[in-house]
Amino acid sequence: MQTNPTESILLRTLKGEPTERPPVWFMRQAGRVLPSYLEIKKQYTFWQMMQNPEVAAQVTLLPVDDLGVDAAILFSDILVVPYAMGMGLDFTDDGPVFEEPLAFRENPVAGLFPDPAKLDYIYAVIDEINRTKPANIPLIGFCGAPLTVLLFMLQGLGRKGDFPDAIRFIYENKETTKQLIDALTDMSIEYIKGQIAHGIDVFQLFDTHAGLLPFDVYEELFLPPVQKIAQVVREAGLPFIFFPKGIGTGLAGISPEEADFLSIDWQTPLTTARKLVHSEIGLQGNIDPRLLFAPQEEIEKELKKYLRFGAEHQNWIFNLGHGFMPGIPFENARFLADWAKNADWKRS
Repeated sequence: MQTNPTESILLRTLKGEPTERPPVWFMRQAGRVLPSYLEIKKQYTFWQMMQNPEVAAQVTLLPVDDLGVDAAILFSDILVVPYAMGMGLDFTDDGPVFEEPLAFRENPVAGLFPDPAKLDYIYAVIDEINRTKPANIPLIGFCGAPLTVLLFMLQGLGRKGDFPDAIRFIYENKETTKQLIDALTDMSIEYIKGQIAHGIDVFQLFDTHAGLLPFDVYEELFLPPVQKIAQVVREAGLPFIFFPKGIGTGLAGISPEEADFLSIDWQTPLTTARKLVHSEIGLQGNIDPRLLFAPQEEIEKELKKYLRFGAEHQNWIFNLGHGFMPGIPFENARFLADWAKNADWKRS
């Protein structure tokens, strides 16, 4: 851990300390919303950017200067874990592509050959980030949760976005699914321990497709590995943020064993989420990223609705309900960060 928590508003909030305003950072903040990122992308492929420590560290830190956010999040991708498990993967202009998704293999488990060394380049990136970042800016590490990553492993990309082939596989092959979950969880934990050893300050687990299964199925198959991951992070003394997008009223089934903070998507109002979620768990979110296509006066009108919540709840991180979307004007992203930092949150 390379950050002084007494100077970081994010870490102070995660520790339960009072702050003058909510901390602000954004999912997908180091990406296409930044003109500076687009300039770098002209020179490198996505793989090349991720695998070059100097470039990946530079991209990770771009939003700190360009947007003025309170934290940096590692520039990487959730699919580096299946790549380290032996799946052929390429990042194309249309998105990530697996050579042969698992649902279409005769023996999905036998075709995996985990090699943790395939993640070593990411630890070199973390080292470079910690060497170059401002001392008061914490670094957020992350990986994908078992359900979301498994959906990609089973079906790949380029088909229907609700993963019908993968969901069918889960229902048809429950025991094989459990074996794949175990293997994926083990590799994810190895990866998380590597991130922690190299000095991340906070960890977020992304379950972008948590809402694709009924909550009772999710609770049976996919919540236990979340608990295991949370335990590893917390035993290392780091705060753990969990983002189960689309889970709806399943938020009420998330206990403090699974998260220190829960990231809330834009479909669930924060006031509703606060009533559903255990009082010991803080919240993060949940600005609709599509709002940023609107004129700034409309954006501000919507943002003012958050002032009361922010005044009443110290355990809240200002963020989006998912990541920045392609085509959002940079000026509006910057406006969002500036507004959050300069608004009167009436905390005294």
